[in-house]
Amino acid sequence: MKYSAILAILFIGLLHSSCSDDFLNQTDPTKVGVDVFYKDEAQVKQALNGVYSQVQALTNSGYLFGEFQSDNTTVDLNPSDRGGAGGWEAFEFSTVNSGNGEIATVWNNYYAALYNNNLTLEKLATATIADASKGEIEGQLKFLRAYMYFNLVQYFGDVIIVTNTLSTPDPAFDLIRSPQTEVWAQIEKDLKEAVTLLPATYATVGDKGRATKGAALSLLGKTYLTTKKYTEAITVLKQVTVLGYALNANYSDNFDPSPAKKNGVESIFEIQYQGDNDLGEWSNFEYVFAPRVSKGAVTGYASGSNGGRNIPTNDIMAAYETGDLRKDISLKPSFTLDGKVYPVPYVSKYNYPHTIVGRTNTNWPILRYADVLLMLAESINEQSGPTGEALGYLNQIRKRAGLADLNGLDKTTFKTAVLKERRLELAFENHRWFDLKRTKTPAEWAAFMNAHGAMEKVKPTVDRGNVPFNSTDYIYTENEYVLPIPAPQILINAKLTQNPGY
Repeated sequence: MKYSAILAILFIGLLHSSCSDDFLNQTDPTKVGVDVFYKDEAQVKQALNGVYSQVQALTNSGYLFGEFQSDNTTVDLNPSDRGGAGGWEAFEFSTVNSGNGEIATVWNNYYAALYNNNLTLEKLATATIADASKGEIEGQLKFLRAYMYFNLVQYFGDVIIVTNTLSTPDPAFDLIRSPQTEVWAQIEKDLKEAVTLLPATYATVGDKGRATKGAALSLLGKTYLTTKKYTEAITVLKQVTVLGYALNANYSDNFDPSPAKKNGVESIFEIQYQGDNDLGEWSNFEYVFAPRVSKGAVTGYASGSNGGRNIPTNDIMAAYETGDLRKDISLKPSFTLDGKVYPVPYVSKYNYPHTIVGRTNTNWPILRYADVLLMLAESINEQSGPTGEALGYLNQIRKRAGLADLNGLDKTTFKTAVLKERRLELAFENHRWFDLKRTKTPAEWAAFMNAHGAMEKVKPTVDRGNVPFNSTDYIYTENEYVLPIPAPQILINAKLTQNPGY
């Protein structure tokens, strides 16, 4: 499915004039107003695609939060250009503050997407659309809203809940952050409604990749797991197991963008990208994650710009067991350029042939069936201990990875084994930070990350070119369990409060 940023043509007028001169109140014929648009199914689907496109844009920087802030990845430092030190590098070195530009951007982009999501939901109610199609569109919008809040509440803790649009700007200055319990309740409500509205599959091939019943159930199960409602998580996740999903025989098939494998049997929901054209829907993770000086050794195009971000750490490379088939697919420990081997590791699971430099076809996985099986294993263990059923789900994942079954575990060792399996199975898919937060208290998380930081300082994964660590690098405190509210937002709305410690 192609996501098109159609919403760029929609303009919302909030200014009202008291002037009686008609010539001052003419409609610009080059713009489509909200009162004219959203009239039929084609127009509403264009707006829906616009929301998908905004979620696609959010995904482009998701690694900063899901991976950089964990023990999974680090940065291939550029000693001659530290332009990212105050922005994206801060997520790696734990130096994020309320003035961080990436923080402000992600907050603004999420709420811009939520606005368009809510607007489309409101206009959907009066659009001339068949009930079945209207239900599917509503279900997709509620899933997307729940997904956005699922991320926001874990990024920032208490956040502003908005489920409707405002006709004038003034009420926006009275909005305050809602407690996390209320945010989770809203997520649960949206997902429950989405489950009843969404189909298991879509009849039209062009709709492949849209949110489905399986996606809503999987995210609802993850919501229950995160909020420690294990009985509910088990009930919901088991419903996913009868919807026709299965593990791919080969781990690499999950990331292969070829038409025969994209959105395959293991895919529950992934962000769609389309490269090899000029339509603006391509991904470029292969380039963002390629070592800085690798030129075309990693991407195949020497003219591409390589970011050197999301570099696999020494720690995760050592975490793979001997014989784990996923390691060579997920990462490479070095690259060779002009006959010289450079010991800079890089993420390789998104690297596939493409015909235009910088424009790849690779999707980004959000929910895979492997994730569901591991969530089931974890939920059952938390509720009843390491039963045979829980072990069965865990060992399905290990078997595909070429590893032996685990047995004889108690509840604590099983929990450790599941978390490790999640780390390696879902490596570099933006799950790690959420998994650490879910399974550790703020104090435990800070201690864990301080230990990781100490190891990186002693033996950095990548040579820093004689750039010393700052005294604040890799120093984690409990308050960093959540990110700061962007300073500009607090300046705009004095009723917003800052997270403690920032």
